[in-house]
Amino acid sequence: MLNENRVSETRTSQNEPEREQRIFSFKLTQLVWLLFGILEVMIALRIGLKLIGANPASPIVSLIYGFTYLFLFPFEGLIASPTSGNIVLELSSMFAMLIYGLIAWAVERIVWLLFYRPRGQVVAVTETNTSESRSDH
Repeated sequence: MLNENRVSETRTSQNEPEREQRIFSFKLTQLVWLLFGILEVMIALRIGLKLIGANPASPIVSLIYGFTYLFLFPFEGLIASPTSGNIVLELSSMFAMLIYGLIAWAVERIVWLLFYRPRGQVVAVTETNTSESRSDH
């Protein structure tokens, strides 16, 4: 007696060209927004601390003032800051936030233009393997 068994295995995989490039450009634009977002929050904290007249000798206040000064010194003296006692409204810092937001948008667009590749046609690859096994009883 001859017994025939056929075993078929079908595997389908999809190949999406330049997928890694799109993921890279997406992650890079996320990184740009994250870094500029942190900068914007730090400047906003500085504005808030100046507005409530926080003690500049406090270590955390000193840290925030020192870090943000690196990014705000180009805008120093650009716009007069109204003061009342220890309370300061830093209008130049608000202007700097606007400028840094525009810079972030421009950098993100440049990254997108340089690295993004539109989604191409998805290529499906199908493999079929058939094996035969025969046994005589």
